[in-house]
Amino acid sequence: MNILERKHILLVDDESQITRVLRTSLSSHGYDIRVANDGETALEIMKDWSPDLVITDLAMPNMDGLELCRRLRTKTQIPIIVLSVRGEERTKVKALDAGADDYVTKPFGIEELLARVRANLRRTRTEESELDPIEAGDFKIDPGARSVFVKGRAVHLTPKEFDLLVFLVRHAGRVVTHRALLAAVWGGDSTEQVEYLRVFVAQLRKKLEPSPNSPRYIVTDPWVGYRFEPGA
Repeated sequence: MNILERKHILLVDDESQITRVLRTSLSSHGYDIRVANDGETALEIMKDWSPDLVITDLAMPNMDGLELCRRLRTKTQIPIIVLSVRGEERTKVKALDAGADDYVTKPFGIEELLARVRANLRRTRTEESELDPIEAGDFKIDPGARSVFVKGRAVHLTPKEFDLLVFLVRHAGRVVTHRALLAAVWGGDSTEQVEYLRVFVAQLRKKLEPSPNSPRYIVTDPWVGYRFEPGA
């Protein structure tokens, strides 16, 4: 990989053993790595260095991973992968709602992490037509500004929630399979992470639906996938 094409990754974790192993592994795969031991240090580094992706632990001194995600989302849309020993759904939801794009539970295999990194860094050139505003029933979406309005109400979505909604809207009225959604939004390496998709759909419903427990916009087709119904 040409040095000018190397992707920059900021690794944020206060466990030196983990950062040492990850730095070695990621560097050996062609990534340019910098390390911070807490959120405050990470933000300082980013004042004069622009990473393409951030990998952060949750439990850290001074500023934890959740607060770092929130701070980053006020200024950038770069992918964020959260690492944590806490694997319960509530913790995952908190991280995703704070702005994380992905969540990897410790302990994990380096090949799994590398696959998540590749998927989150995968950026295709956006066709101009894909930036055109979308109007579908109760929804007005501006892909360029990454804004969403439902019946005139602005709704704040995390980057992955936005990408998931746009993909569903572009296939309105049709059932989109779990695998198709996971491949489109997270990349082909994530097509078996159905539980992961359910967490994001639940978060979307909380933000979009009048009654999340009786969804009218994002409808479940049991064992198959989801269908977007735009409303009136």
